[in-house]
Amino acid sequence: MVDPSPTPSLEQIQRAWQRFEGQIRETPSWQWQGHRIDRSKPIDSTLFLKLELFQHTGSFKPRGAMTVMRELAPDALQRGVVGVSAGNHGMALAFAAAALGARATVAMPETASPARVEACRALGAEVVLTPDIASAFAKAEELERDGLSYVHPFEGPLTALGTATLGLEFLRQVGKLDALFVAIGGGGLAAGVAAAVKQLQPRCRVFGVEPEGADSMHRSFAAGAPQRIDAVRTIADSLGSPTAMPYSFALCRQHVDELVKVSDDELCAAMALLFADAKLAVEPAGAAALAAMLQCRERLAGQRIGLVVCGANVDPDAFADCLRRGRTGIV
Repeated sequence: MVDPSPTPSLEQIQRAWQRFEGQIRETPSWQWQGHRIDRSKPIDSTLFLKLELFQHTGSFKPRGAMTVMRELAPDALQRGVVGVSAGNHGMALAFAAAALGARATVAMPETASPARVEACRALGAEVVLTPDIASAFAKAEELERDGLSYVHPFEGPLTALGTATLGLEFLRQVGKLDALFVAIGGGGLAAGVAAAVKQLQPRCRVFGVEPEGADSMHRSFAAGAPQRIDAVRTIADSLGSPTAMPYSFALCRQHVDELVKVSDDELCAAMALLFADAKLAVEPAGAAALAAMLQCRERLAGQRIGLVVCGANVDPDAFADCLRRGRTGIV
């Protein structure tokens, strides 16, 4: 078992939120009611969605990127930043760089969605395509040696501090929660959100959600230390981290009560339900919290439940394929 990592304090989280100064949106929360979800949710429960898909660039990622880049020295910002991404982090990096007057370079695997590659370029980033994700990390390391500041997609205290502002916002908007579900890719989102929630509402049970084909955090919890998986096999590409990292792992270990694995079929079914009943078009990662909640619903009766809808960057063809796969039983 690793030693606990320092948890960002509520004072630090509040100060980070204030420093956004309108550059990061306070996304809305919404009580979800509808004839489809009312038949599917836990009995007598109340569901609240944190609509982070309405954040700049369509995901939660700008919170961490902006928090990290605000701490860079002026000369480092002038030299520029570099990151590795299949899409969401790259868009966030480009957005934050433009807001702070910096230049962003994003190393992306050639398998990344063309729509996400184009979105990174449209936001002002220089995109360097590489054969795979491993070579993308190697390229980013090379550019870091050349003088660019590396902004990690999920690891580090400042990234978790940024994502913690989402947890702070959510609880201020909806009040008491008994349970909260949040997706885990590398763990930066869950680490920050759980750290904020557990300080504000220690009795709220935090569930971290991973795809079955990208379960590095499950394996890390079991081993008591960060673990790597041999390959990523899930439609939720933005949750496809091949490894857990020390800080995010330690913070999740401290503050996440339970991990839930969801299948690609469950992700598609949750996407279809969100689209049919809430009229939200989300990427697979954005449906992960709902998929896990439906899996756990028998033990959540009568509870106030929060679901973090973390992103909506999916191209139309992939979205349509997921809906066709998941609409069985959605009426």
